[in-house]
Amino acid sequence: MVYSKLAYIYDVLMDDAPYDQWQTFVEHFGNQGKMLDLGCGTGRLSHLFSNVGFSVTGVDFSEDMLAYAQANTTGVQYIQQDIRELEGLTGFDVVISLCDVINYITSVSDLEKVFANVRKTLADSGLFIFDVHSLKHFEENMAGQTFAEIYDDISYVWFCEQGEETGSVEHDLTFFLLNEETGQYERFDEQHSQRTFGVETYKELLKKVGFQSVAIHVDFSIEESSEPEESQRIFFICKR
Repeated sequence: MVYSKLAYIYDVLMDDAPYDQWQTFVEHFGNQGKMLDLGCGTGRLSHLFSNVGFSVTGVDFSEDMLAYAQANTTGVQYIQQDIRELEGLTGFDVVISLCDVINYITSVSDLEKVFANVRKTLADSGLFIFDVHSLKHFEENMAGQTFAEIYDDISYVWFCEQGEETGSVEHDLTFFLLNEETGQYERFDEQHSQRTFGVETYKELLKKVGFQSVAIHVDFSIEESSEPEESQRIFFICKR
């Protein structure tokens, strides 16, 4: 998925995202050291972790996202790669992939590739921490919904439709972005596909590629969950 123009307004749209909660959650489990941020986007989380002592490398597939990140954050090394094809990255103490990045991996075979590649990047006993939306959240709160927002310089309409596969959602977004030179709004469109799987599918794939242990948490709680599918956001803490 390439964000194109969305890269330049992503921080505005994500202004209310719980970055502080992601940071606190990860810091509870992961000691400071080398961190790999997969799907780093505009670098907000990468920058936060760099500021508290992690040595951070951010990876994203989108050139526009990385260009924005490099222009607006400091202290982070940014690399363009597809997280399904990671190369040359080893010895990390913590690998994170947050804000439902893994939901953009829409097939079981690609998920297995990602998990296997992540394990190779980790140091012994390193942690892989990622989150996904639950099936219940996609089905009850996303599929069939329409969202809209109006700001001074940006407006958007966001349609979410049930995809063909179980747990999949198709996002159609239309943006109107103010051109400050002309005073006119310019329209552009984005189409994104996401998919989530049951917790057992993720656990089976993680064990298959060699992770020693997998703990399940929900909605930023540091306590393990016995009923993760009833939550909105599911976290996986995976030890190499």
